[in-house]
Amino acid sequence: MPRQSPIAFKHDRLRAGEPLRVLDLFSGCGGFSLGFDSAGYRIVGSLEKDPRASQTHAYNFFGITDPDDPHAAARDAKKVRPGELVRELGLDKDGANRAVDVILAGPPCQSYARVGRAKLREIANNPDAFLHDRRGRLYTELVRYVRALKPLVVVFENVPDVLNQAGVNVVEDICADLEAAGYVCRYTTLNAAHYGVPQMRERVFLLAYHESLGVEPSFPSPTHWIELPEGYQDARRAALGPTLRTGSTDSNARYMPTPGPSGEILPAVTAWDALRDLPVYTLSMKEAIRPGPRRFTQNLRYNQGRPTRFASLMRHWPGFEGDRTIRDHVIRRLPRDYPIFARMKPGEQYPHAHRIATELWNEKMEALGLKASDSDASSPNRERYESEKAKVVPPYDPEKFVDKWRKMAAGEPARTLTAHLGKDSYTHIHYDDDQARTISVREAARLQSFPDGFRFVGAMNAAFRQIGNAVPPLLARSLALHVAGEVGVTARDRFAPAGMALSAHSGDGASDDHVVAASTPSVEADA
Repeated sequence: MPRQSPIAFKHDRLRAGEPLRVLDLFSGCGGFSLGFDSAGYRIVGSLEKDPRASQTHAYNFFGITDPDDPHAAARDAKKVRPGELVRELGLDKDGANRAVDVILAGPPCQSYARVGRAKLREIANNPDAFLHDRRGRLYTELVRYVRALKPLVVVFENVPDVLNQAGVNVVEDICADLEAAGYVCRYTTLNAAHYGVPQMRERVFLLAYHESLGVEPSFPSPTHWIELPEGYQDARRAALGPTLRTGSTDSNARYMPTPGPSGEILPAVTAWDALRDLPVYTLSMKEAIRPGPRRFTQNLRYNQGRPTRFASLMRHWPGFEGDRTIRDHVIRRLPRDYPIFARMKPGEQYPHAHRIATELWNEKMEALGLKASDSDASSPNRERYESEKAKVVPPYDPEKFVDKWRKMAAGEPARTLTAHLGKDSYTHIHYDDDQARTISVREAARLQSFPDGFRFVGAMNAAFRQIGNAVPPLLARSLALHVAGEVGVTARDRFAPAGMALSAHSGDGASDDHVVAASTPSVEADA
């Protein structure tokens, strides 16, 4: 009797009530995995090149601390065959192509993102250098894994610029390859702020269902709402340009407009909602920071008072509950810049910061007995002048580095967090003038919707990089619940037994039923 096909085998397994098995490719620390885990999917393995991120994933989903364990080992997708990965993870009991039902994939976005492409052009002195970056071709590894492992569902995530690479829509290429392998594909852009994440993070998502499911993919409706700033809308239009202009029937069928709100909907979760219960950094705490790697060795207590609904979720996420203290509320040591941060207003960027720094220098210069003419090469005080000025004024050109710094606004979601947080965190200066600092590791994790019980392996910079690269778990969760409903699987929602409502908005003891009409989206005011 012929052996049952892998697809038929998986359908039988689902009819028997087993959870969907997930393999997370290019997993990073596990934001994608966490969202699907919370919706009742079973995370069975991952593939990640960054050793620290791979170890973080292994610790949080498998309780593994040994860096040599197969689940913690870093791997390069280009060098590992699908069957080899399945065997190393111990998933080949029924055969490699029967091991997983869902493949998640968020390949490195640096060669697709405009900031990454600009850096490549600078390095190579070649406007098209990003086209030759090997990271930009990692989607072919996704296709290779799909062909070999035959999942029922594929979920792909990347930056909007993947839709317009020198006029080429890379997602259309992925769709064509997946359709040739028997999948039905749809894609769109989603913003994390519309799904309960306190961050305006715009990304492209592709859903591909195996044709045997008999379902055309769609995308979840927003649970929260905010009118995105014009810059986000402009970027979306620019990325979608080739897709919307094409006359291709295939393209018109595959692309779906971004889902909009309907009926009453909750306001977006704000930075204040996300961070207000975290410990305050006093001046003495900042002064106590010493140069060198920042490790997570200090436990700090939460602020007193009732947490917002979002903060309560972050503290009590099932399976990732925190305790009464947090250990990764660690910030950068930036003594030159604390006075500048204190004077900046919400939304101000580096040109404003540079002007403030210049004002501070003029005040200090007089107190030091120096004058502007001491900057002249002929002045005997020039060396002292330049040395003292460097202690106050940052060296960056305000005309070239406009968006290098930004002070967050308490009453709106944060702007996009990126992997660059691993180098500096000036893009996310805390909204509290009294604290006058950049955000901590735990605050970055909160803004990505990682629960307080989720642990990051490595020191501060490694953790920041992992967070900036991640898919926000709450956005991934919305997708996971929606996919389960579309493919006819009853989601084993981990939040349901705990009575947790993700869609409820926060407030300082305010009603969780506060909503706004979808026709009049708003942002919660500062408290």
